[in-house]
Amino acid sequence: MPGDRPGLGQTLAWRLEAAGFALLIAGLRALGVERASAFGGWLLRTLGPKTGTQRTVMRNLRIAFPEMSDADRERLAADQWDQTGRTFAELTMMDRLTPASGRIEIVGAERLEAIRDSGRPVVFVSGHLANFELMPAVILAAGVPCQITYRATNNPYVDAMIRENRARYGVKLFAPKGGDGARELLAGMQRGESVALMNDQKFSEGPEVTFFGQPVNAAPGPSRLALRFGTVLQPLSVTRLPGVRFRLTVHEPITITPSGDKSADIARGVQAVTTFVEDRVREHPVDWFWVHRRWPDAVYAALESSRF
Repeated sequence: MPGDRPGLGQTLAWRLEAAGFALLIAGLRALGVERASAFGGWLLRTLGPKTGTQRTVMRNLRIAFPEMSDADRERLAADQWDQTGRTFAELTMMDRLTPASGRIEIVGAERLEAIRDSGRPVVFVSGHLANFELMPAVILAAGVPCQITYRATNNPYVDAMIRENRARYGVKLFAPKGGDGARELLAGMQRGESVALMNDQKFSEGPEVTFFGQPVNAAPGPSRLALRFGTVLQPLSVTRLPGVRFRLTVHEPITITPSGDKSADIARGVQAVTTFVEDRVREHPVDWFWVHRRWPDAVYAALESSRF
């Protein structure tokens, strides 16, 4: 509708922002994988602790690891900023970080091959671990047709560049989060396409489960889809290795056996995925996205009042 069109000022601001984004991408790609990753790590390791988000990181670490010393939490916080910066820099050149690059060690690749050969969809699940964008790259390189969920940026010109960049390594089937995204996921699965969903962020409307011994709410979508299509939840994880290398693991699938109580079945699936993410974070704490405010307000309030 004409009334929905952005004004001249907004369009100009978007285009200027997009021009800056394009320069950033070009500059990082010119550096090459190793130097760009190192630069991103250095930048956020330097600036991250000076931002307000540092408080969220430290509070999250206190909730997850109450037994950890303050000095160890400080070191882990600095290391996770380095990790986050590296990941953001690497996202500009994911076409150079595909399985063909030789930088990804895949454990359990036979499970992806079995999914591909079966022609039946699964629900891939994971969390924001290390360079999490490697997961769709590996899924698609294995020949598994898959819908990848995403949240469009407010700037349509930047969003177009992001989609173009992702298309370089095979991500072409998008299902937007919210709105029509659920219908697109359903339609894709009906065509035999798998879906890939992150299930480690706050979702207030979801069932309450336990994460690091504290209550959280998590999205029921992956479990609901698995039950509806009679398929499995297929967990993946990524671990960062030295030299901008990674290990991607295709884990044992999670099967939700219907009990006749749909709500309880979904809650069991959500807890299983949440426990899977917690286990991976405990194995490699530096790999997780600690900058996200994961727990409910009540948990943070309890932390401040030193109830645990």
